[in-house]
Amino acid sequence: MKHLLFVTFCLLATPLANAAESVSAVKPAEAVSTTKEAPGKALHEKACTSCHGSEVYTREDRKMQSLDSLKSQVARCNANTRAGWFDDEMESVTNFLNDSFYHFKTQK
Repeated sequence: MKHLLFVTFCLLATPLANAAESVSAVKPAEAVSTTKEAPGKALHEKACTSCHGSEVYTREDRKMQSLDSLKSQVARCNANTRAGWFDDEMESVTNFLNDSFYHFKTQK
């Protein structure tokens, strides 16, 4: 009888857990950090570090030689990883990488 109750609970709880997970994935605007680095850093950690570590940014023969090439690479990685970032999110990741590793001059 206990086993039947446990199985029933699991079957009923799974859709609820999935629904709660979907709801928790949507962040209210006030919960998003307003700092320039934080959103890009979080997006980077979620998508980029599954393929590589920071060694690609710090190696001597790194491929990124300009802010434009960095922007293009972030767009390619977004497409290749299917991260689904919008333009503002790609810009945020680009800013995080530039501020943290590359230090290319930006136009203001």
